[in-house]
Amino acid sequence: MKIQVSSDLLDGLVLALLDKQDYYGYSLTQDMQKAISISESTLYPVLRRLKNNGLLETYDQSYQGRNRRYYRITNSGEEHLGRVKKMWSDYKVSLDSIFEKNREGE
Repeated sequence: MKIQVSSDLLDGLVLALLDKQDYYGYSLTQDMQKAISISESTLYPVLRRLKNNGLLETYDQSYQGRNRRYYRITNSGEEHLGRVKKMWSDYKVSLDSIFEKNREGE
């Protein structure tokens, strides 16, 4: 069973990874796939949206004669990440209270 990830949570996951280091697209997809099932075709529109909203920025760097586009979190992105983490924490506590309540009643 796969649990659907909302766009808010997806944004938060991308920003959380970028908060640790800058990434180029393929590498970011690989690290995201360690946590959730996501394809590059799903991730790139997310990256464009985050960039258009000023939450991340890009720069190009040469690698083996080719350009790689790197993504970096902005100050606004860090602030947004803080809000997403708070929403996730509240949501997790809410869900845990239901799951734990059901376990105690078993």
